[in-house]
Amino acid sequence: METSLIKSDDMITLWGIIVIWAAASIYLEQKYKWAGKISGAIIALIGAIVLSNTGIIPLESPVYDAVWTFIIPLAIPLLLFHVNFKKIWQESGKLLIIFLLSSIGTVAGTILSFFLLKEHIPYLDTIGAMMSASYVGGGVNFAAMAAKFETPGEMVSSTIVADNLMMALYFIVLMIIPTMNFFRKRYSHPHVLEVELANKNGQGETQAENFWKRKDISLKDIALSVGTAFFLVVISFKLAELFGSWIPSGDGASFGINLLAGLFGDKYLVLTTITFLSLAIFPNYFASINGSQEIGTFLIYLFFVVIGIPASIPLIIQNAPLLLIFVAIIVSINMLISLTAGRLFKFDLEEILLVSNANIGGPTTAAAMAIAKGWTNLIGPILVVGTIGYIIGNYIGTTLGLWFGTMM
Repeated sequence: METSLIKSDDMITLWGIIVIWAAASIYLEQKYKWAGKISGAIIALIGAIVLSNTGIIPLESPVYDAVWTFIIPLAIPLLLFHVNFKKIWQESGKLLIIFLLSSIGTVAGTILSFFLLKEHIPYLDTIGAMMSASYVGGGVNFAAMAAKFETPGEMVSSTIVADNLMMALYFIVLMIIPTMNFFRKRYSHPHVLEVELANKNGQGETQAENFWKRKDISLKDIALSVGTAFFLVVISFKLAELFGSWIPSGDGASFGINLLAGLFGDKYLVLTTITFLSLAIFPNYFASINGSQEIGTFLIYLFFVVIGIPASIPLIIQNAPLLLIFVAIIVSINMLISLTAGRLFKFDLEEILLVSNANIGGPTTAAAMAIAKGWTNLIGPILVVGTIGYIIGNYIGTTLGLWFGTMM
């Protein structure tokens, strides 16, 4: 029985709350210096946590699923229309190295957390498989491991709640780190400096207002932006579905076959690839469209609101406080190893934070962070590199799950 003030099937009201709060977050970020320092993304996220934890909106609704199903796929090509195509490939190689190092952090964190808590949490072998796969790739890997190891439904639900709260909190931490002098003194941060320099030359009240200054945009721009984005999404998703049906992947398939299925059957990777190919073939067409970045960014702010909603603090306290500790240890070790390896190999702070985000939350949350921070040259590369996690995550989760199972 639902206890929230607004019910999960009250579609128009929930859509209204998501859109209005996303708009309010953008307005506050651009109007007030205190909000600009926090960032609109964090305001959107914290507001959503407050709304769901105070019982105003439900923790689950088809509306939230629609944001994942429709809004995110549309936002991705819109935000790639004006990226520097040449820099995508230059940055992707660097990001892949630090992404794999960050993945080692997830594995190390899962192993440490398992041995610390295996006597206190039931089914921790299968939960460890789920979380290690998820914190290398994303929610797709979580679902795959839950099904593979047949984890009881109540443990899956409790783990999802812990994961949602942890992801929301970690996203806030990652957004704050680039503003802290401790990290600025120890890491190079060229993308942060580039945004700040552009903002200094602007006339707005806040950095966000300067970055998002008014541009010429016509009805044709809006039509072509949205229409082209929908076209790319439909074509890409149909191709991914077709490729997936052709490649017989699964438990019985070889590593190579599963790798091919992961590459060609992943709709976001196909979408990113098709968008890149379109940019390369029709550069003048995409350069002529204004407003795509603004539309895509507003859609991403809807996503920021939605990812904060399932972070239920009462449910964690009631059902799974130890699971929150379990995932917190994994995330902390991932961040520690990412920052340590990043400094050792002289990676930029922005690259380190984005790959850690891609590990824990998946490529979509990492791209959302790059968008929110104005690191436009890293949006395409982190989407490309982040999808590698989808491929290797299930292998890591399976290996750890089978190993942990021998000790339970």
